[in-house]
Amino acid sequence: MKKEECILFSGGIKGAEAEFGANAERFGIEEVNFTFEGHAIVRRRGLRVLTQDELKNGDVSLEYIAKLMNRRYPATPVFRKILQSIWYQINSGREIYVIGEILEDKTVKGGTGWGSEFAKLCNKPLYVFDQKRDSWFIWNQTEWAECKKGNEPVIGHARFAGTGTRFPEENGRKAIAGLFERTFGNK
Repeated sequence: MKKEECILFSGGIKGAEAEFGANAERFGIEEVNFTFEGHAIVRRRGLRVLTQDELKNGDVSLEYIAKLMNRRYPATPVFRKILQSIWYQINSGREIYVIGEILEDKTVKGGTGWGSEFAKLCNKPLYVFDQKRDSWFIWNQTEWAECKKGNEPVIGHARFAGTGTRFPEENGRKAIAGLFERTFGNK
């Protein structure tokens, strides 16, 4: 896989997505940041503003997501658009990388959790760096399996998505940098 053929799909908001984008730019990886009119983003490289019609492609029932995720979400137009834009990120990537926290019910904390659950439903390779446990995990169709030190993920598909918490800790930022370094550092 040549880095010139790779594309990071993300959302361009502050936090983990901005870190993924900065690392993509550092290694010369193309990036596409899905957003919508009026959304506060920090990454402008590869900006893709979705139209109202395009956003509808990613529409999903808030009741379904709440039941799937064992939590409640705000039924606001902005939150719905966020979920719809996450659909584009996950749908576009062939592998999904997330920075966040895995909860006891096997979901990922926050709005990022919907992206992770959608990746599971689509049967896409899904990796989460759990900041509290300071380790990468892979979803093996039924459980989260820890990626032991020395066996951390390497990006294996040219089209990949990177998303996560708006509040990455230092270990989360290092996890993103390490992912790019392991994959593209010697090329």
